[in-house]
Amino acid sequence: MSTQTDKASGLTPEEAQEFHKAFMQGFIGFTAVAVVAHFLVWQWRPWLPGVNGYQTSMLDHLHHVTSLLG
Repeated sequence: MSTQTDKASGLTPEEAQEFHKAFMQGFIGFTAVAVVAHFLVWQWRPWLPGVNGYQTSMLDHLHHVTSLLG
């Protein structure tokens, strides 16, 4: 085990790698949740209107597709 620490962070190289791994896992998890949340909100209320403005949404087309499948 190395006892030399970086003067700027105070962490050993092993501790720095462990912290980086945990940070990246948290960042990727947060980003995944944010992407899913943005997609769901887009389906509910698109922030860029379609051809007919805000009168229609992608969910209107989903009802048509599910009626074809069922």
